Amino acid sequence: NISHSNHIKFDTSKPEFVKVLRKRVNQYFKDNNISKNSNSMMVFKTVFMLCLYFIPYALIVSGLVSSYYSLICWSIMGFGMAGIGLSIMHDANHNAYSKNPKVNQWVGYFINLVGGYDLNWRVQHNVLHHTYTNIIGHDEDVDAGIVLRFSKDQPRKLHHGFQHIYAWFLYGLMTLSWLLSKDFIQLRKYNKKGLLKTQGVSMKKALFQLLFWKTLYVVYVILIPAFFTSEYLLVISGVLLMQFIAGLFLTIVFLCAHIVDQTEFPLPDNKGVVNQNWYIHQLETTANFSNNKSFFSWFIGGLNYQIEHHLFPSICHVHYHELSKIVKKTALEYNVPYHASNTFLGALNHHYKHLKLMGKKPA
Repeated sequence: NISHSNHIKFDTSKPEFVKVLRKRVNQYFKDNNISKNSNSMMVFKTVFMLCLYFIPYALIVSGLVSSYYSLICWSIMGFGMAGIGLSIMHDANHNAYSKNPKVNQWVGYFINLVGGYDLNWRVQHNVLHHTYTNIIGHDEDVDAGIVLRFSKDQPRKLHHGFQHIYAWFLYGLMTLSWLLSKDFIQLRKYNKKGLLKTQGVSMKKALFQLLFWKTLYVVYVILIPAFFTSEYLLVISGVLLMQFIAGLFLTIVFLCAHIVDQTEFPLPDNKGVVNQNWYIHQLETTANFSNNKSFFSWFIGGLNYQIEHHLFPSICHVHYHELSKIVKKTALEYNVPYHASNTFLGALNHHYKHLKLMGKKPA
């Protein structure tokens, strides 16, 4: 899906690099006789992340954990919330979790259980971000309005000179923004642009779904704990803490893969054409980090292998570690960029440097 109503087009030629890469990746799955979708470890991870989120919730509601100790449970739920977003619903909404579309649909609903809305997420992430990666004005995942400046092609404001300091607090508000306003604003905008039609949903149906899921979330996350514990302020504090932890974690994992001083922010020409093959565009605008088999990589759904994810989004993330060896080798052979940081801290540093650079007043 490399063009829609935005009228942005990519070079449709297929260089040798793309042909060889796709052949090698397909051969890997054929030689090892494995599915491109999830496996037993992915099922275990699904159960683990759901337990990480719902067990602390059950302890709070049951009264087994009370008073300020409940804030520990809310904090754990924040990591569970991030884990569900990064490791479960992400694959499902990319149709990578299962060969069965119904399984992907139902597992994809997990984003709704943590305050988001699956339809908006698919439009923003799958259609806009994955198609127009790092193209300002088209990739909403890298557009923070006038609050933050991620590209030299965005206007610089005086406050951007301090964005490397205040940005981290704003990142923690990301999921809270989903819950309170962003989903409603996006739904209206996507309907006007005709993007809801790409998902086969009418505005009326989408609005009903959105209101249903938001109401369900508020009832089970805020009203039920408040009713059973009678600690209203503590519950609100816990929910805000949970949201901040999840928002910060989700945001920095994403930004370290795209908004760094290693990646490009290309713009189309006057005819709306990006003079680059779509696959190579993904390599120029995406960066990996901490590419090893670690608990961190396992927890964040293999999204430290962001290059592999962008090249093959319909393949489950449990395969990214092995695929990265193929992609890196092929990229080096054909002199195609393959951006990577050895550690997550290194990636954070690249993001920090980029924020600071984009905040400076142009010479």
